[in-house]
Amino acid sequence: MSQGILVINAGSSSIKFAVFGNGDHSEPELRVKGQIEGLAGDPAFQVKNSEGHTIDRHNGWPHGVALSHADALRFILGWLRENMGQTEIVAAGHRVVHGGLVYDQAVRIDAKVIADLDQLAPLAPLHQPHNLAAIRALAEIAPDLPQVACFDTAFHRSQPRVAQLFALPRKLLDSGVRRYGFHGLSYEYIAHKLPEYAPNAKRVVVAHLGSGASMCAIRDGRSVESTMGFTTVDGLPMGTRTGGMDPGVVLYLMQDRGYDVKAIEKLLYKESGLIGLSGVSNDMRDLLCSDDPHAAEAVDVFVYHVLKYTGALTAVLGGLDALVFTAGIGENSPQIRERVCSKLEWLGIRLDEAANAQGGPLISTADSAVPAWVIPTNEESMIALHTRRVLR
Repeated sequence: MSQGILVINAGSSSIKFAVFGNGDHSEPELRVKGQIEGLAGDPAFQVKNSEGHTIDRHNGWPHGVALSHADALRFILGWLRENMGQTEIVAAGHRVVHGGLVYDQAVRIDAKVIADLDQLAPLAPLHQPHNLAAIRALAEIAPDLPQVACFDTAFHRSQPRVAQLFALPRKLLDSGVRRYGFHGLSYEYIAHKLPEYAPNAKRVVVAHLGSGASMCAIRDGRSVESTMGFTTVDGLPMGTRTGGMDPGVVLYLMQDRGYDVKAIEKLLYKESGLIGLSGVSNDMRDLLCSDDPHAAEAVDVFVYHVLKYTGALTAVLGGLDALVFTAGIGENSPQIRERVCSKLEWLGIRLDEAANAQGGPLISTADSAVPAWVIPTNEESMIALHTRRVLR
């Protein structure tokens, strides 16, 4: 019987999972990958093999039924037992968005770790509570199964101190109010894979462009600056999140418009970004197809901020050896990549239109001073790597 590592990425209404072999290969071998969506009502299960072909679906729950994280995990584990009986799950690795200042690397989960991470939930309200719900549920279902937390903030702990500090009183900084950065598992995977594409690239800007979007400056494989800060709402405008904004706006809304804390949280995290600007959709594909001028303007704002932060991150690096696009929009939208790269000719980037249309991986011309790449991210693989290391 072979061994497997279960990777879990739990959200409010879905649980994504994957199983990787726990062998001695340098890269974990994907066995299956799937998800249960619609936990709040009308759940749907789907699983694919390592080639990306759907091998099973299930929509057999009664109409309107809701599943807890525990219900969903029981179903997933039951499916694995029935369909992958020759693979023994020896550990579970979880994506956990916030590790704070203490957790700068993956760690085996115990009661203290859970208590520490629970204290960080206000800093990532869209993610942390659901990450922890899955951890607690799995601990009840399979109490003897080792669980490992892998943090989206950990990769950024290598940033210089000046990049992590706000200009706030010391007592606030010392209590943990500082810039953390997120999407670290994605950036760590890109840094891990980049030598296969561009072995001489030392100064790299990575654009993780998806419904949640951010950018990171990486030097010699280590994070030195990122666009997200104290929370996941900073930096680029996103699907439903504002991105960077004058904090005085929040004061104005509370003092003059009667917004309370809950209304502010809803505005910043769920009603702004692309959906707020466009009034059409939070999905970039919908906006690019729309003839609504507000949709076009939302795309313009998104591209503008990608360009602005590319310049800022390049300045921090002292130059640029490569630009990398990744995540949903970065990997799948040649239009957005073209609009960004066409405005970065001053940096030495020259886009190869045919290569960009085909998705790369190299989308710049042979004479481009700075190459531009499309590299698919794989946070699940990085979680499996970390989990395997912690186990050993």
